[in-house]
Amino acid sequence: MSDVTLRKLVKRYGEVEVIHGVDLDIADGEFVVFVGPSGCGKSTLLRMIAGLEETSSGEIRIGESDVTRADPADRGVAMVFQTYALYPHMSVEENMGFGLKMTGHAKAEVKEKVREASRILKLDDYLKRKPKALSGGQRQRVAIGRAIVRGPEVFLFDEPLSNLDAELRVDMRVEIARLHKEIGATMIYVTHDQVEAMTLADKIVVLRAGHIEQVGAPMDLYRDPDNRFVAGFIGSPAMNFVGGSAAQDGVLAPGLGAQTLQVAAAVPGVGTEVIVGIRPQHLALAPGESHLVDLVERLGGVSYAYLVAATGDRLVVELREDDPAPRPNDRVGLRVDASRVMLFDASTERRLR
Repeated sequence: MSDVTLRKLVKRYGEVEVIHGVDLDIADGEFVVFVGPSGCGKSTLLRMIAGLEETSSGEIRIGESDVTRADPADRGVAMVFQTYALYPHMSVEENMGFGLKMTGHAKAEVKEKVREASRILKLDDYLKRKPKALSGGQRQRVAIGRAIVRGPEVFLFDEPLSNLDAELRVDMRVEIARLHKEIGATMIYVTHDQVEAMTLADKIVVLRAGHIEQVGAPMDLYRDPDNRFVAGFIGSPAMNFVGGSAAQDGVLAPGLGAQTLQVAAAVPGVGTEVIVGIRPQHLALAPGESHLVDLVERLGGVSYAYLVAATGDRLVVELREDDPAPRPNDRVGLRVDASRVMLFDASTERRLR
């Protein structure tokens, strides 16, 4: 297996630049997830690594080789797409081995590699079936098996679970995590779903508008985001944000109530406008009438109360199973764990530490 290095990578369509000088190091055997909203450039970046998109400038290295201008077949990568793209007239076994067959590998070698991929993906009972006789999750496993038999240096996944229902997505996340653990390959995975990113990645790359916003381990990004975008994108439900200002002994955030918050973050000069961020689990309901309950979402062991402050700010509060749940149109107070508050510069949206 191999590491992947991107240096000053740029992609232009005509005069429009969509990837802006990306630098990134991916270690051998690492599971890296590109995450971000639609249109942020994550799939374009993946396709550049695969050789399916031409690189306008910069360098891509896989292992010791500069593959920036190499053909896709010569890069040592295998890609799994959102659509399965299986041949409907071929069996699972034939679909998985077709690429090797077309490149002239011996029948015995093809059969051995298919059997090994089948063992890893638990497809032994389905090898003689046609794709129409498989579930969506099984078809995606066949598509992954087709990549495994090629023995690539790097696996590339482009939103492979997007076509699956919620239960199958969870099952396939487990399958892909187990696959990475078993074969130890370098894997780069694209998704817009931050839950997938958090549960699968060794390292997350957060992208916005063709720029890397932050790179780090999932919980590092969750606990220590560099800016408001990362703080709001990583974590479900998203972090709450309200306007505030620096006070003599803390921060005033009317959307969170009238009290001055004595925060752990570095507070700028008195009167300076800031953005105050706090996650739903660091808020609690309290006696009072400062906030109107708009909706309560009950999910079993956890519920979420959606509140509207007098300022118009909208907030989400996490409630545990034993917490009393309010009803819509109730008025409630709010208790804030000020030690968990994050502050962001109001103009640049950079984190104030």
